[in-house]
This record gives sequence, C-alpha cells and structure tokens, in this order.
Amino acid sequence: MNFKSKVNLHHYLVIVAYIMFAISCKKEDSLQTTVKDIDGNVYTTIKIENQVWMVENLKTTKYNDGTSIPLITNNAEWSGLNSPAYCWYDNDKASFGDSYGALYNWHAVNTGILCPSNWHVPTDAEWTILTNYLGGENVAGGKLKETGTLHWNSPNTGASDEVGFTARPGGFRDTQFLQMGNLGYWWTSTDGPMRRRLNFEYTNVHRDNSNYFYGFSVRCIKN
Repeated sequence: MNFKSKVNLHHYLVIVAYIMFAISCKKEDSLQTTVKDIDGNVYTTIKIENQVWMVENLKTTKYNDGTSIPLITNNAEWSGLNSPAYCWYDNDKASFGDSYGALYNWHAVNTGILCPSNWHVPTDAEWTILTNYLGGENVAGGKLKETGTLHWNSPNTGASDEVGFTARPGGFRDTQFLQMGNLGYWWTSTDGPMRRRLNFEYTNVHRDNSNYFYGFSVRCIKN
C-alpha cells in the first residue's frame, strides 16, 4: 500500500469513527424522551448538557408511592399549613392544569417522593448548573422561557427557549393566587427553602429563598 492510499484509509477510518460516535451519542440522548407520573400524565424530557429535565411542569396529584397529596382550595387554610399540599391556579384545573401544571408547597417537595420514580425535584446546585451552562443568571432566563406571548405576557423580554426548556409563567400562591402570565416560580429541594423565578420583563433567573407554605411550580430532573 503506497503512502497516498494509507492517508486515504486513515481519513476514511476517522470519518467512520466519527459517524459511529455521533450515532452512539444520539442513541444515548434519545433513551429517555418521555416519562409518566403515577397519575398517568406523560411529560416530554430533554437533555441539557449532562442533565435530563422534564419539559413541562409537574401536575401529579399523588406521590410516587400512590399516596394522595392533599388538595387545599381555601386560601386561609393554605397559608397556615405546615404539611404537604397542592392546588391548581385559581382552583381551576380545567383552565390552567394542562398548560401550567400544579402548584405545590415546599412540604410536598420535601417528602422526596413528589416526582416519578428515578426522578427528583432539583437541588439548588442542580439549578445553578443549568443556569451557568446557559451563561449565568443574568441571561439564562431568556434562554429558558417559552417564546411568544401565548402564555407569557408581553413583552416576554429576551425569550428564545434556546435549549427547549419551555418555561411558562404559572404564577404562585400565598394568601391568594398571583402573577399568572408575569412570573414563573420553581422550587428547589434545598432547604431555605430555595427557589428560582423568571419574569416576563427580564432575561435573568432570580435566585432566593421563600416561605414554606408558598405554592410554586415544580420541574423534575432525572436521577
């Protein structure tokens, strides 16, 4: 075999190896494309860097062991709780459940069995890994938000949904229901308790702590 033939063979083998590697990566990324909760709700999933996230907010009414989560509709009762609970925004599942998911207090999050088996509520550190990957807290919010104004109120500043996270503004609950369309809040599993907030007017991801009885959205991450 002459030198030129050896070079061509080397190039061919490199190309074949690259194609096989790409196919392998694609298969790995597509192993988990959906996940089902114990209520039968099906969620699309997406791999972002080395994390696999649900693309929709959680809407289960049961823990993954089959136990029902208490549904609390009364505002005064909700704000006085020291135990797990969930609700639908404005107590209206028909209008908001499919698009925005349910709202859970941190006591429900803290059970450790809110997400489907082999999934969990992300820690504060896992949220930070996500936002750092997207360029830091000042810009990551725009890259996480769903585009357009079907769910977010105008102007939905900087929304690009760059990685397919498709964050929607499900509002929150304290002594009443507030900020649907303007703000999205998501729990972490880290005590404080820690949360993340996205805003229709800004591109940042706001990180701070909250009250345990507040009702926020939940995104699950794969173990």
